[in-house]
Amino acid sequence: MFEIINIRLKHGYQAIHDIRKATIHRQFRGLPILDESKCQSGCESCAALCPTRAIQTNPLLLDMGKCIFCGDCETFCPNRCISFTPFHKLSATLRDRLLIQSKMDEKQFYENAVQVREEICKLFGRSLKLRQVSAGGCNGCELELNACGNVNFDMGRFGIEFVASPRHADGIVITGPISENMAQALQDTYNAVPEPKIIIAAGTCAISGGIFADSPALKRDFLNSFPVDLYIPGCPVHPLTVINGILDFCGR
Repeated sequence: MFEIINIRLKHGYQAIHDIRKATIHRQFRGLPILDESKCQSGCESCAALCPTRAIQTNPLLLDMGKCIFCGDCETFCPNRCISFTPFHKLSATLRDRLLIQSKMDEKQFYENAVQVREEICKLFGRSLKLRQVSAGGCNGCELELNACGNVNFDMGRFGIEFVASPRHADGIVITGPISENMAQALQDTYNAVPEPKIIIAAGTCAISGGIFADSPALKRDFLNSFPVDLYIPGCPVHPLTVINGILDFCGR
């Protein structure tokens, strides 16, 4: 027993003290910064390279809901018109707020990304239980969501937890592009969550289909029937992006 206590004391406090002020290593690809003034006339190299068609030109625009953050556009753009910052607070309550325009910086994006709703703060501001549904995902986002509850990130200290049954949940978190084989399971899970309930789309695949968007194996009708309350981009999502996004959403 004393040995266990000694080991615990040596470990110290392992959780990130202030999630809201935590930063990520500079190599992390977070919010993209675009500068259309550097673009060469008629150059379409970045758009042609993008595997998910997340980039459009004239005007230059990048959709984080489609972006897999591979970095090819930054690497191969001859004039460095696109660069990725380590800024990780990427969540948004509206789909079109994931569209990054030229000269949009971190402050401009973050100030308008998450719209705080009074009813959400009242219902879920102190406790939020979520049921995660892997709808054909690769297990990347699923692993990162699992990491949200580990000793480093400790999402549970904010009253936010994943639960085993949708009957105990306040909403669902969708990962994966929603394959046809998982479409009915997703619908059944959502139906089992008691009202009022929320929907969170975590990861590029859940938001737009990602690299599988054109696959005939997908069936994404669910998202046409029910509005998503919070979009969390990433491929995969980072635990700090997830936690900060949910805290913002709940008015914390």
